[in-house]
Amino acid sequence: MYSVETYGYLDLVEGCRQLTDRYPFLSAYVIGESVMGKPLLALRCGTGPRNIHMNGSFHANEWITSALLMRFVADLSAAFCSGERISGQQVVELCNRVTLWAVPMVNPDGVELAQRGTSPSHPWHRQLIAWNGGSDQFSGWKANIRGVDLNDQFPAFWEEECKRRGLAGPGPRDYPGPYPLSEPEAIAMARFTETIAFDAVLALHTQGREIYWNYRDYEPAEAEQLAWKLGQVSGYKPVKLTGSDAGYKDWFIQQYRRPGFTVEAGYGENPLPMSNFDSIYVELQPLLLEALRL
Repeated sequence: MYSVETYGYLDLVEGCRQLTDRYPFLSAYVIGESVMGKPLLALRCGTGPRNIHMNGSFHANEWITSALLMRFVADLSAAFCSGERISGQQVVELCNRVTLWAVPMVNPDGVELAQRGTSPSHPWHRQLIAWNGGSDQFSGWKANIRGVDLNDQFPAFWEEECKRRGLAGPGPRDYPGPYPLSEPEAIAMARFTETIAFDAVLALHTQGREIYWNYRDYEPAEAEQLAWKLGQVSGYKPVKLTGSDAGYKDWFIQQYRRPGFTVEAGYGENPLPMSNFDSIYVELQPLLLEALRL
């Protein structure tokens, strides 16, 4: 499903094709496009009335989250079709109660840049080099192709986040953009969320082995207890976060007053190498499965 060293947009597209061909139970949808016109893909897994959303690669150099989420969707689909269990959970029963909507790669342009860098033929080449401080090394790039941090793009105290970041313009990370939802990837995620009205959301990031579950006291009363459940099965630490605004999880909690989680998977320096994939997935799979039971 992915190459040894990286997991990129073409791997994602091919993975979605293979999975939807193999499992009629699984459906793929286009929910929008990136700045450079790449279709943003969502996978629907399950038939239940409760809708749970998970996403990966909001941040470009956290692309391993896309591979992790795709593996989970593959495992869930295979278990559903074979009647097997995952971690003791009867998947057919679970997927009759819940529908998982996964967007494995929110930021495909940024992922491509972080993995491959840029070249003179790239339409944004000069701007990207300038925004990257003159460097042609992009492995640390978190933003989208326009230098906007997509997880600082949502209308949840966005102005406060701008003041905190203190950045005047595009760059590798932390620039919230000229206004909320200025970027097509963020618009697509907001519209997708408004259309489905998820019961809970989980955004996969790296790294730190932590679970963020709150937002300015807008979260529902049960949110902390649910985070502890996720922590119990994974070994990850639930953390009550302060001093952060405008993230996707923040906006969801404020808008819907429903459970939202940011999960910082793995440990090390981003981008986490694919050699860490198996050990991270062992921790993450029970957490994602538990999230479907919430």
